[in-house]
Amino acid sequence: MKKKAGVILLMAVLAAVMLICHSAGQRLLEGVKKTSETSGRAGRMSDQLVVLDPGHGGMDCGKQGVNGIEEKEVNLKISLQIKEILKKENIDVVLTREDDDRLADTQRADLEERVSIMNTLKPDLAVSIHQNSYSDAGVKGAQVFYYEGSEAGEEAAGAVQEKLNQIDPKKAREVKANSTYYILKNADVPVIIAECGFLSNPEEAELLAEEEYQRTVAEAVASGVVLWLNGK
Repeated sequence: MKKKAGVILLMAVLAAVMLICHSAGQRLLEGVKKTSETSGRAGRMSDQLVVLDPGHGGMDCGKQGVNGIEEKEVNLKISLQIKEILKKENIDVVLTREDDDRLADTQRADLEERVSIMNTLKPDLAVSIHQNSYSDAGVKGAQVFYYEGSEAGEEAAGAVQEKLNQIDPKKAREVKANSTYYILKNADVPVIIAECGFLSNPEEAELLAEEEYQRTVAEAVASGVVLWLNGK
C-alpha cells in the first residue's frame, strides 16, 4: 500500500514539474515574440536590418512579360540574391515572402501585411522589388520610387538608382517621388520601390528572364543599399 502511494506521489510530482516547465516555456516563447515584435532586432547578428519585399506572389502574378515570364517569379529570384549579397556584408535581412505565396487572400490585405512586417520590424530600410510595364514597348530601364517628402527615402532611392544606371548607362533613369503607392504611403520606415526593368520591352524582358542578369540587378540594388547604409 505504501509502495502504491509512493508511486502515485511520484507521478503527481512529475506531472507538476511538467506543467511548470510547459508554463515557463510558453512564457519564454511569448517573451521572445514580444521582444522581436517590439524591436525587430532580437537575436540578430548586426545592428543593420533590411526588409526585402518581393512584390506579388501566389495567384497575383503581377505583370506578365512579352515573353511570358511572370513578375512575381523575377521579383523573388532577384530578392533572394540581394539577401545573399547583403548577408555577406553582415547586414541582417528579412523577406516578406520566400516562396510563391502572397501574404493574404486579397490584394489589399496582402499589401497591409507587407507594411505590417515593415512597421513591426522597424528596419533601417525596406526595399520592395518589382518589374515595370508600359504601353510603349520601346520604354526600358530601371527606376526607383520613394515616398514624396521622405529625405531618407529619396537618398536611399538615389543610391540604388545610381548603381542600377551603371548596368547600362544608355537606359539610365531618375528616381521618382510618389505619394499614392500603398507601401510608400503607409510604411513608417524609409522605404523604396525598385522597378528593375520593363517586362513590356522585348529586350529587357529577355534579360530579366536570365539568371545572370538577375544577379547583375541584385548586385546593383545591394550595392546601392550598402552605399546608403554606410553613409547614414
